[in-house]
Amino acid sequence: MYDWANSAYGTTIVAAVLPTYFADVVARGESIRIGSLTVSPTTAWAFVIALSSFIAFACAPVLGAIADFSGAKKRFLLVFAYGGALFSMLLFFCGPGDVHLTLFLFLLAQVGFIGSLVFYDAFVTDVASVSEMDSISSKGYSYGYIGGGLQFGLSLALIAGHDYAGISTTTAARIAILTAGLWWAGFSLFTVKYLSETHRSQRLPNKYHGWPRLVAYAAVGVSRTLETTRRVGRYRHLVLFLIAFMLYNDGIQTVIDIATIYGSQELKLPIAALMVTLLIIQIIAAVGAMIFSWIAAKIGSKRAIMISLVLWSGVVIYAYFMTTAAEFFGLGVIVGIVLGGSQALSRSFYGSMVPAEASAEFFGFYTVFSKFSAIWGPTAFGLIDHLAGSSRLAILSLIFFFICGLVLMAFVDEQKARQARESAAFG
Repeated sequence: MYDWANSAYGTTIVAAVLPTYFADVVARGESIRIGSLTVSPTTAWAFVIALSSFIAFACAPVLGAIADFSGAKKRFLLVFAYGGALFSMLLFFCGPGDVHLTLFLFLLAQVGFIGSLVFYDAFVTDVASVSEMDSISSKGYSYGYIGGGLQFGLSLALIAGHDYAGISTTTAARIAILTAGLWWAGFSLFTVKYLSETHRSQRLPNKYHGWPRLVAYAAVGVSRTLETTRRVGRYRHLVLFLIAFMLYNDGIQTVIDIATIYGSQELKLPIAALMVTLLIIQIIAAVGAMIFSWIAAKIGSKRAIMISLVLWSGVVIYAYFMTTAAEFFGLGVIVGIVLGGSQALSRSFYGSMVPAEASAEFFGFYTVFSKFSAIWGPTAFGLIDHLAGSSRLAILSLIFFFICGLVLMAFVDEQKARQARESAAFG
């Protein structure tokens, strides 16, 4: 149900309404000055996404280690979730000209969203056996696409029928952003009530006795992160998967984050075409996640992920050449099929290789690789868009990430990686 809750933010705020609202209303379609640099709204948006990913990259492993040691995965999850939801709702108050305030609040909301996923994803080892992980992870993503799609559908109806509601399009968009934050916070109550943590807190080592509690936990988190870094380096196939994931996830996240603003700024598509396409993606992705779960059960998670990467490569090639709303819609159908599957199987594939007693710590590393990758994709897209003056070459460049990820995945031996999960070195 947390997938159901947070997907409203990912869909309505990150992917759909806020990017267009920011570019057309807040920035008024004009260039933005950040320090001594003048950039387009598309470039500024990409850079803020990259910065939020860098913050998560810097903090996730240590926070994960602290959460495992203190038995506080759920508390960390809820702090980040409700913090992100609050900053999302505050975006309601941003209007024309509030460029820097909008970017700042979005940055904080994005950090909350990413941070909550570190601890949420780590719960996959608490609620599923290795044989169940593909199915349960896929169900989570499927529920998320349904929940996010439902909230987005209601928002789209409000925006399309704003005249009947007696409000402007701008006000309808602001209400859509507000209700996405409320949806995230409200449905997270299921997580508050029902999600249980299976690992208890551990006693602080004697050398930290007398230290302030927060300082002691931070010191333990840093030392455990350093130790885990040394141990992870001994396990070639786990590291190889993380590098492959870092590359191909870079492409996936960049496509998701810039899809709407790409369609608006580069293709000059009407807002209705963009919104309807994103709604269709949500509906199809719910089914796509379960289709890829079925494929993984037949041929294995690794091969299923590799098939999705071939399809993702086709997506960016298609995006380079498309010019019409119909082509954008067709692309959305393909994206919907592969989106949920590639993300859900990556989460479960990694979860099957990490020790349950250190799941948040290891998913902290998963987030590091995930968000470190998400720094370079939007940054590369933003730079190429800025230098070339066109987003088409920028979108085509993303094929590099999918091909490199595909090649590295071919060398991952999942059986050896899972054997390492039982190694005493991870105990």
